[in-house]
Amino acid sequence: MDILGATLRVCVDDLEAAVPFYERLAGAPALRFGRGGVQVAAVGCFLLMSGPQSELEVLRKVAATIAVTDVDEAHRTLTEMGADVIAGPVPTPVGRNLIARHPDGSVYEYADRRQE
Repeated sequence: MDILGATLRVCVDDLEAAVPFYERLAGAPALRFGRGGVQVAAVGCFLLMSGPQSELEVLRKVAATIAVTDVDEAHRTLTEMGADVIAGPVPTPVGRNLIARHPDGSVYEYADRRQE
């Protein structure tokens, strides 16, 4: 499994107020999309999320998003190493993802950019 990088997940109360700061910090424009009731802005290495507190509570449990070349390969590798895949793989706006709990209890999202 090739890890390409990581994205820091940031839950914010006001996405519109937060985006300009992170765009300037990262030197890149935000890519915006919605996922369920949550509005998301991907800005450089930051994934800003805003929405109902009930949905954000779940999202806050995921420490980071790890970019991989292939979610299916990540699924096999993680399972072989004793991680518990608790969601996915499922399609996303840019590829696929899964959520895994590592043996130490840490929870991460693994995402690829493959289009189905």
